[in-house]
Amino acid sequence: MILQALKEYYERKASDPESDIAPEGFEKKELQFLIVINEQGEFINIEDTRERMGNKLVAKTFLLPRSVGRAGSKAYETTFLLWDHIGYLLGLPTSDNKSGKQHETWLRSLEELPLDLIEDAGVKAILNFYRKGEISRVLESPMIGECLRITQCNMSFRLVSDCPVPCRPNVQAFVRNNFANNPTAEDAEDEGKTGKVGVCLVTGETGVIARTHGRTPIDKDAKSLVGFQKNSGYDSYGKEQGYNAPIIQSTEFAYVTALNTLLKSKNQRLKIGDASTVFWSKKPSTFESAFAFFFKEPDKEDPDAGTQRVKALFESVNSGSYVEDDGDDLFYILGLAPNAARIAVRFWQVGTISEFAFRIKQYFEDFAIVKPPKEPEYYSIWRILVNIATQDKSENIPPNITGDFMRSILNGTPYPATLLQACLRRIRSDTEQRVKPVRAALIKAYLNRYYRFYPNSNHKEVDRELDINQPSVGYQLGRLFAVLEKIQEEANPGINATIKERFYGAACSTPVTVFTNLLRLKNHHLAKLESKGRVVNFERLLGEIMGKLTDFPAHLDIHEQGRFAIGYYHQRQAFFTTKNQAETNE
Repeated sequence: MILQALKEYYERKASDPESDIAPEGFEKKELQFLIVINEQGEFINIEDTRERMGNKLVAKTFLLPRSVGRAGSKAYETTFLLWDHIGYLLGLPTSDNKSGKQHETWLRSLEELPLDLIEDAGVKAILNFYRKGEISRVLESPMIGECLRITQCNMSFRLVSDCPVPCRPNVQAFVRNNFANNPTAEDAEDEGKTGKVGVCLVTGETGVIARTHGRTPIDKDAKSLVGFQKNSGYDSYGKEQGYNAPIIQSTEFAYVTALNTLLKSKNQRLKIGDASTVFWSKKPSTFESAFAFFFKEPDKEDPDAGTQRVKALFESVNSGSYVEDDGDDLFYILGLAPNAARIAVRFWQVGTISEFAFRIKQYFEDFAIVKPPKEPEYYSIWRILVNIATQDKSENIPPNITGDFMRSILNGTPYPATLLQACLRRIRSDTEQRVKPVRAALIKAYLNRYYRFYPNSNHKEVDRELDINQPSVGYQLGRLFAVLEKIQEEANPGINATIKERFYGAACSTPVTVFTNLLRLKNHHLAKLESKGRVVNFERLLGEIMGKLTDFPAHLDIHEQGRFAIGYYHQRQAFFTTKNQAETNE
């Protein structure tokens, strides 16, 4: 189903005249440097295609003959058509033992080019370049040092005042005419240059089977979505690698190109932690381009763009469609992560646009909570997850939690318990024991959705803001702790550390061990307050909270610890709201 949907997406994009998706036999690839030569093969200079974008140098992308997979101890025996990295073209760096072997492969491949290609002026110039020894002049160029600074420096040749040689019309026509009839270099290795013909499991069409599948850049390395490890127990009936699950070359090209295009897209890809999520609709839709805005961090240049799309989403639930889209159109969401030699599928979701729109709306409603004025109106998934990660760093987001979280949103199922556990653990480990708005929103969302699926007569849904009638003991204890902290702060202006830093962890897990002592200390703090009216207000508030408690429990379970955090947060926000209202009235 995944491969079929990706192939359909490729066909949809390929039929669109405005689409820039690579046609069969090609791929969009960056070439950082071009060796400029004349038609006699004489070296002119090395051209740097990179342009500065912000703090990065970004190389120009070209439509090139498709690269082929190469791995293992003999990977150097495979090269690409008229382009490759610096090891193949120039045999650099010399410190790498493979560079010399790669360069030999490159030279041999040039001599073995078919006549159709050798007759092209650009290809002839490349052959003359090597035959005349012009490579020595390139190696003396001051630009070589710049080339070697790039880990994977892709290069090719260009005639003066012309496009790169792999992009010349004759070369591209050769690739188009020969792609469908010939196996890749690796596929033909064991098949006498003919390839095996079979029926494609995805389309039912007959054609040359792809023994190995193209790779996708999912992290620092490129990995395959489909692959069978050779001689490792995965072969059956004498069939090796891709022959175990036959997919013809045209289908393999289509799904790999579609996936690579989606992973390079700015609007149809999300990356959170180590997981990448791509999404597309069966037909062109607005939802397809808006989906990322529901979950990603707002763009600094246009921070309101995501908010506007979320508001449109809320309106769409009433109409049954997103903006002008047909709500019954299918929508696909694929979550991927790197894993050894292959790509791991974290989740795969298929549904209609209206179904996903409704579930995403539920997600935003779950996370709605009272918050300070400068907080984002809607939280991105990245912001939620980074606030439960160690040191609030993206690289510390637990690897599996992203996929589990996205799956629960898209299925409309309870959020993973690991979210609540990580959030409470992060609050306790924080040096300031901070219950941030985003953490309080996460706890609220988790608890409300959990009890929506597993009803409990003793549970009352957690509100967006302070609820003095909330029956939860943990919630009322959280409120009590917030009031005691507030009394201490007002009695000791400028205090560096409050009871929160010292006692929050114990108060939310084993209340009986700390609250008796804290209530005794609060009398000392109240005596310091100059305003007797303020003392009366605090005493009244304490009496209201204590009236809902019969005793201090010896232990709070994890859900009550979550309610403790929300009760504390709600009460603190109520103090600030009251203060702001008072200042406004004055």
